[in-house]
Amino acid sequence: MTVERIVRIVAGFFVLLSLALGVEESPVFVHKYWLFFTAFVGLNLFQSGFTTLCPLAMILEKAGVKTGQKCA
Repeated sequence: MTVERIVRIVAGFFVLLSLALGVEESPVFVHKYWLFFTAFVGLNLFQSGFTTLCPLAMILEKAGVKTGQKCA
């Protein structure tokens, strides 16, 4: 598995988890402030699209995970 795929999987998981914890209709609702985490993940994805700076990708690359083809 490549760095790019892991970043997408982790980001998607965090968005779904924070929505489950932050939406009042969810059976696992904790508090509405979990929605700020959703915004943080989205903002990080947005800025990494422009700057190609992603903390998780840098950690994975230092851990030796291979990088794949860039998205066209």
